[in-house]
This record gives sequence, C-alpha cells and structure tokens, in this order.
Amino acid sequence: MKKKDLLLCASIYLLTSCGSVPLTGRKQLLLVSDSEVLTSSLTQYNDYIKTAKKSTSSSQTAMVKRVGQKIATATEAYLRQSGMTNEIKNFSWEFNLINDKQVNAFCMPGGKIVVYEGLMKLVSSDDELAVVIGHEVAHAVAKHSNERMSQQIAAQYGSQILSAALSEKSTMVKNVAGTVYGIGAQYGVMLPFSRTHELEADYMGLILMTIAGYNPEVAVNFWQKMSAQSGGGVPEFMSTHPSDDHRINEIKRILPELMKYKTTGR
Repeated sequence: MKKKDLLLCASIYLLTSCGSVPLTGRKQLLLVSDSEVLTSSLTQYNDYIKTAKKSTSSSQTAMVKRVGQKIATATEAYLRQSGMTNEIKNFSWEFNLINDKQVNAFCMPGGKIVVYEGLMKLVSSDDELAVVIGHEVAHAVAKHSNERMSQQIAAQYGSQILSAALSEKSTMVKNVAGTVYGIGAQYGVMLPFSRTHELEADYMGLILMTIAGYNPEVAVNFWQKMSAQSGGGVPEFMSTHPSDDHRINEIKRILPELMKYKTTGR
C-alpha cells in the first residue's frame, strides 16, 4: 500500500474509532469492538466469581440487588429515551456482594457489579449505596474499559494498529485485556481508572441514581465518610484518582444541575 494511501486509511480508521460518552459528550478513542470487550471481560469476571466468597448476609445482599436493579432499569430507560437502544444489548446485569474486608466495589463491562462487604460498613441507606453503584455502572455505560484498552493498544502497538485493524487484532486485545483486567493482590480485580474517568463516573453516576429516584445529595456525606476512613488518601498528584476534596467539591458544584433529572416516587 502506498504511503499516502496508508495515511488516509489510518486517518479514516481513527476517525471511525471515535465515540462520545453519554451524558457528557466527551470524545473518546474506541479501537476495540463491544463484543471483544465483553468477551475478554466476561472471561476475567467468571474466573474471579468462581473463587470469590459471596456474602452470607441476606439483608445486605438483597440491598445490593435492589439498588443495583433500580439503577440498571433507570440506565436502560435513559438509553432508550436518548436514542441509544442498541447499547442495551451490551448489558446483562448481575449484582453480587462479596465477603471481603476491602472498602471497594467494581463493575465490569456488561453490567457485572461486585460490592465488597467492607464498603457496606460505610453505607447507611439505599441512597448511599446508590452513589457507589451509580458510579460503577457509569464506568460501564461510558465504556471506560474499552477506552483504557484502546489507549494501551495505541501506546504498545503504535503503527501496527492499522495493519491489525485491516486483518486481525484479537491477539492485541487479549494481551491488553490481561493488563486492564489483571487480577492480582496488587490491584484487586480492576486497575484504577484515570482521574478523568473517575470524575466522569461521579457525574454520570449521580445522574443515573437521580433518574432511579435516589437522592444525590447524600453523595457529599458518603464521600466524606470514605475520606475519613482512608485518612484522606494520598495527595491527588500521586494518584490516578481525584483527591477527596476535589471529588467532593465537584459533587457540590453539580448538585443543582441534577434537580432536572429528579423523578417522583421510588
């Protein structure tokens, strides 16, 4: 292929590999198909869930499933109303509470949501749990895992992307997925998302929980509790996550905007 033709193809490929995040409109690079992301993540999730010890607390497990399903329903309703019904097929919701002392939760692509019992010690209501689950669902809706995989593919393979895209890139996807979803003691299940992704998930998650009928105002108190139990965390410049103060200030800033998403009743 001639050099100018190669450059033209590369430009077209990159342009057609761009997407927009729902609710924020931010442009993102998506080099991996939805089916490839779902296949790779489901494999990692199934391996994890086979060995994870599920909680024996029937009340807390029911709470996770109840709040999770309400936010999932609200998410699908938003996608339909926004002309993105085709995105719903990418979700097969599942909600699990795991017997683990970590103060954490995660959502794999496809809507596989896990909450750790350690986090439930800080949750005093369905509304506060909705802050967590809304945030994790937002990561999946925004395709942050796909974007992270795409960024790593671009960084690791560079000019090889085009030739792989025109032929077969499954090996690339498998290699990168092993890093993005790398299960290990160092990271838990999911590697940390970037600051941009975290703040975006905060914003989108608050909208989704509001649509579901939950009160987003509890998010400020919840993240303050999270900050207190972690001792304030590490300085923002040393972390991929926004600092607690930054996150809380951003939530306070956007709360007035969320009122337009409020619904009546639960």
